[in-house]
Amino acid sequence: MNTVKDLLEVLLLKKKQGFFIGKSETVGSSNVFGGQVLAQSLNAAYRTITNGRILHSLHSYFLEPGDLNKPIQYKVDDTRDGGSFSTRRVTAVQGDKTIFILAASFHKIEFGFEHFRKIERIITPPEELTSWSELAEKNGNFMPFKLKSFLSVERPIEFKPTNILNLSSDADLPPKMDVWFKLKGDIPYLTIEIKHQILTYISDYNLLWSSILPHMKKISFSDIQMASLDHAMWFYRDFDFTDWLLYSIESPNSANARGVAQGHIYTRKGVLVASVVQEGLVRPLTK
Repeated sequence: MNTVKDLLEVLLLKKKQGFFIGKSETVGSSNVFGGQVLAQSLNAAYRTITNGRILHSLHSYFLEPGDLNKPIQYKVDDTRDGGSFSTRRVTAVQGDKTIFILAASFHKIEFGFEHFRKIERIITPPEELTSWSELAEKNGNFMPFKLKSFLSVERPIEFKPTNILNLSSDADLPPKMDVWFKLKGDIPYLTIEIKHQILTYISDYNLLWSSILPHMKKISFSDIQMASLDHAMWFYRDFDFTDWLLYSIESPNSANARGVAQGHIYTRKGVLVASVVQEGLVRPLTK
């Protein structure tokens, strides 16, 4: 999967007998990528919204690993359509297992007060940075095999971290990271609904890495298990996928083999688009 068209083919579900059916594509792991299930669930929920309301928040739980070789069936419950808000609950099932649940809220367009947290530091522009694929090509011989394989996977998204992790150093680092991202190649016209689904897909990348940065002296990339446990997002403003967006991430806590990460997504001009919070499994493996 290396084009936006490929990504849209994965995210846009087929409807069959009252359910929505999705296929899977690997992003380099042995299980279904959490961002894919998030975005497909959102596609199913949006397909039941007929009053023009726009997503403003979602809350979800990952219950079981997804099997890449089996279709995923999504069931949508029309929980509520009120005067201003609509709520949908989505259940994702493979075989007899519920692997994921999501609740999403949609709001009619209204006028209100506005403010947002601004970026208070200088961020290196993406044109001066190195992408994941370039890193794997240049430094792959010095990377753990799993990391090189992950960075080398063909994706329709380009990621450029503002700081390159020095794997030969054993220094603990602050639990913060900034990553630019952009869709690759030709980008067709995208409705706000589709943009929300793509942004949700991308939002599951990078987050949990921030929770291991303060523990670099103790970990090895081959001896750690990481998996998303829950995921919440809030959507504030429209944005343009033809330019770079900044994912500014910080981990406020890690304990009991779980890490929490929060992220804010900005346009190049520094306008806040969305916020994300996730807790994930961050389990050191013992041999």
